[in-house]
This record gives sequence, structure tokens and C-alpha cells, in this order.
Amino acid sequence: MIVLIIATSILLITISIIQYKSVAKEYNQRRIEGIEFYVKKHINYILSNTTYPLIDENIKLIFKDKIHEMSDIQNVEIRIYSLEGKLLQSSKESFSVESQSPTVSKFILRLVQSSINKRYVDVKTINGIKYRSSYSLIKNKKFKPIGILNLPNIPDDGYYEKELNNFLIHLAQVYTFMIIVAFAFAYFLSSFVTKPINDFAKKLSGTRLNRKNEKIPFSAKIKEINMLLIAYNRMIEELERNAVKLAQNERDLAWREMAKQVAHEIKNPLTPMRLTVQSFQRKFSPEDPNIKQKLNDFAESLIQQIDTMSSVASAFSNFASMPAQQNEVLNVVEVVELTLDIFNEDYIVFECSENEIISKIDRTQLIRIITNLVKNAIQSIPEDQETKMVLVTIKKIANEVVIAIKDNGTGIDPHHVANIFEPKFTTKNSGMGLGLGIIKNIIENYKGTITFETKFGSGTIFTVTLPIINT
Repeated sequence: MIVLIIATSILLITISIIQYKSVAKEYNQRRIEGIEFYVKKHINYILSNTTYPLIDENIKLIFKDKIHEMSDIQNVEIRIYSLEGKLLQSSKESFSVESQSPTVSKFILRLVQSSINKRYVDVKTINGIKYRSSYSLIKNKKFKPIGILNLPNIPDDGYYEKELNNFLIHLAQVYTFMIIVAFAFAYFLSSFVTKPINDFAKKLSGTRLNRKNEKIPFSAKIKEINMLLIAYNRMIEELERNAVKLAQNERDLAWREMAKQVAHEIKNPLTPMRLTVQSFQRKFSPEDPNIKQKLNDFAESLIQQIDTMSSVASAFSNFASMPAQQNEVLNVVEVVELTLDIFNEDYIVFECSENEIISKIDRTQLIRIITNLVKNAIQSIPEDQETKMVLVTIKKIANEVVIAIKDNGTGIDPHHVANIFEPKFTTKNSGMGLGLGIIKNIIENYKGTITFETKFGSGTIFTVTLPIINT
């Protein structure tokens, strides 16, 4: 509102100045035309009653006394020039002596003779005051030009400038008063309107989903703000209901995620156990001289998987995380080789240049890593593929043990490479996609890394690097 008043006042002042200047210009133009009209009328009267021939030499005689009379009547200086611009008679000659008679420039002579009205008004400013000089042709009875009438340096009338100044002063007083009133009105109005909005903003900034939020009482005197408060209170009620639902959904989701993870962890050792039993059943022979050693290996393998399941069940029953690390000193080569024995596939090849690599690591978690990666490698090879190969190698490089699982399966689709370690991501028809995510967390807990190289249609190499923990 204040800006509108100020903008209106500026616009009105601008328009007023332009209007007053236009009126003043028109007034001064008409004023000099009026003076010129009466002077020429007087000149025509003198010329019609003179007995002298109308030539340049007689102009001075014709207007010898009459030019002063005309100058006194109109209160202006009068000059009469020849058509060539030479001064013939002036009303100032009897009062002042000039060393050189003024002449009319050829430029002004051309303007006078080429104009439609045969006249020209020259405007110039001297010491801040605007002066106008009028030039027009003098004609005889036969309308033949005989000279040029000049009314020099007639100052503009300052009436309109004074009126404009008075108007601007009054306008400034009125608008100053209006702006003061507007400031006061705007202050009280804004305080009346913005106080409930400020209260609403404070309440809104303190609104949280995880705590009980207070409603705002209906204290505003403005209908629209009351509608805003009603909407806010409704939102608070809806927010509380949604918060309860969200908390319940989060608990349900947590239980579902834990159930999926536990099911995956239990299923992980069950598959090797089943394979071990099937392998033992197929290869069992009472006449085998090594039957006792094979029974011991079979029992040890089953016990390892049962221990893994037992630890998962214990962790779930205690509402804790997955089994904590139970590090023990072991031969990584031996554990990996023993883990591979549970698989029946004859195309699984194990290579290691060293007989033992001693480290301190959790046996069950190492078995879980190898089991999961080998099982994924087997499943990546189509059943109808003629040549199948899964190669497991172990190397010791500096203070790290590097385990590589290579297959010649279908490889990983380039579109899935970025998501391969994400939980719940899987390209299989069965499974929940938690395996690679879980073993990645296990490996990273040991400050190790897991990477892979794949060529779609040719196979994949997963490389696990674990630091050797000294005993």
C-alpha cells in the first residue's frame, strides 16, 4: 500500500510537470504571436498612410518616430531589417549607441523565407531564463516583401512555472501526510494480521513426526487465518494417526527383514548338509578300507553346518544381530578345501600353491563366504552347457589371502552390475538376494574387499581379499 502511494505520487508529479511545461510553451508561443500580430498591424497602418516610396532608404524615415511609439505600446524592442538582413531601423537607436549594427544570419533568413507562415521563432536560454526572438516578413499592399520584422529577446512569462512550483509544494504536503497515515495504518494492520501467522509459523516449525504435537486454539479474528488453523489442526490429527501406523509398519518391516535374513542364514548351511548326506549315501561302502576316515570327515562337515545353524538360532532368540565373530586360529587352505568337499559337482577344481595359510578368522563365516560364492558360480552355469568349470584358487600376497572363484557361466548382465551387492537384489527365480550382501558385510568387517570381473556370456570371477590376522 505504501509503495502504491509513493508510485502514484511520482507518476502524478511527472505528469503534472510535463503538462505544465506543455501549457507554458503553448502560452508563450501564443503570447509572442499576439505581440507580433499587433506590431505588424500597426506597421501596415503606417505603411498604408505614408507618402514615401517603400524602398530600403525610406524605411528609416517612415518609422523614424513611429517605431518608438509602437515599442512603448507593446513594451518590446522592435527591429526592422532589409531582406538581405541589414538593420534599417531599431527602437533602441535613440537610447543606446552600438559600435556595429546587428544583422540577421543567412540561416535565419532562409528559415523565414522557406517556412509556410514566413516566420521563425528562435529560442535560447540566458542565465537560466528562456528568451524568444521572432522573425517575420513585412509586406506592402501588393503582398510584396519589403523587409523583416524582428522582436528580439522576449522573455518567457514565469506564471506557469510559479503555478507548477506551488502545485508541487501542495502535492508534496498532501502525499507526505498520506504516507504517514499509510505507514501507521500498515503497521497496525500488519500487526493484526501477522501475529496469528507468526504463532502459526512457530508451531509449524516445531512440528515433529516422532512426538506429540500441540494444536493451535482458534484465536484469530480473520476468517482466512482461522481456516488455516483448522487445516493445521486437522493435519496434526492425521499426523498422529500416520505416526502410529508408521511405527507399526516399521516394526513389522523389521521383523520381516529379520525373518528373511534368519531364513537365509539357516538355508545356507542346510543345502551343503543335504549335498553332504547325498554324497556320503552315494559313495558309502562297508568294504571301503577308509570308511572310518570318511565317516569322521562326514561327521565333522555336518557338525560345522549344525554349529552355524545353532549360532543363527541363538542370535535370533536373543533378538541380537547375526552371529558375532568367533575368531580362531585356523588353516584357511584346509577350511576352504573341506568346504568344497560337500559339493558333488566333479567340475569344481581347487588350486593352491601352499599347503597352509594360517590366520585368525571365524570358521563359520569363512565357510559361509566360500559356500555362497561357489553355489552362485554353479547356479550361473546352464544345465545344458557341455563344458562346465568352477575354479577356486587361494594365494598369499604380502599380508593378505586372496581367494578367487571363477566360473564359465552366463556372466552378469551389464544392467545389473551396479546392483549386484544390494540387499534383496537377485536375478534368480528363487532366493531373496541377501547372500552377496551378507558376505560383503562379513568381508568388510574384517577390513577386506570383494570384487568381481564379468563378461556377459563368458563367465565371472569373484575375488575376496582378507587381511591375514597374526595369531
